Amino acid sequence: MYLCPLFSGSSGNSTLVEIGGARILVDAGKTCRSLEDSLRNASIPPDTITALLITHEHIDHIRGAGVFSRRYNIPIYANSGTWEGMAPVIGEVAPANVRVFATDHGFFLKDAAVLPIKTPHDARESVGYRFQCGGHSMVVMTDIGYADPILLDQAAGSDIVLIEANHDPDLVRSCRYPYPTKLRILSDHGHLSNENAGRALARLYTTGVKRAILGHLSKDNNFAQLALSTVREQLRLADIPDEAFDLAVALRDEVTGMFLVSE
Repeated sequence: MYLCPLFSGSSGNSTLVEIGGARILVDAGKTCRSLEDSLRNASIPPDTITALLITHEHIDHIRGAGVFSRRYNIPIYANSGTWEGMAPVIGEVAPANVRVFATDHGFFLKDAAVLPIKTPHDARESVGYRFQCGGHSMVVMTDIGYADPILLDQAAGSDIVLIEANHDPDLVRSCRYPYPTKLRILSDHGHLSNENAGRALARLYTTGVKRAILGHLSKDNNFAQLALSTVREQLRLADIPDEAFDLAVALRDEVTGMFLVSE
């Protein structure tokens, strides 16, 4: 049972989760060839993927979804809002591989319970996912404008959380982006800042969460050491010792590694 970020950033996102006998890709935001290469680099044959789960219809989360599904006959799971947004982009998908779920209603993939949880983002029906099996759970929640208390409640007690730490607000305000783009990023339906990611993790720590991967770092308005130090500072302000919380950063363009939860 493990979580493995394959890519994480504005140029493309995909995370491999193996749990309950299922191998699941959360998002497919790179080309099919890139997804294949990253899976093989992680020693995972692409044709062993059980399902592809989509968080929302933005291109950095769906770019390779249609081709990957067609090439390997893989079902794509998404809610109705996301299907409506992405269907014209990803191309034809075999009817048997179009799987529509209701947000906040769980379903099973083999022995893994999957709960799609609503996230605040400027997409039609954006979600994150909680995966659970045999008393263990993992959560993937990126592209979240703010740390919604209901969202955090759904992530409570997880063994590991992949959470967005997208930007430093001061860097966003001073960067070359157009003003409307800056407003979007900083809004409650944009992206989560390093500081707010740290505050969210401090709250999750009180529920038993002690491991996190920081993902979806902005190429222009963040970097790994800044994200780590800012999040760590927020944890220290909450009286959480460094040794009590394990932090890592997901890499933008290559496999980060396997984060084992249980054998």
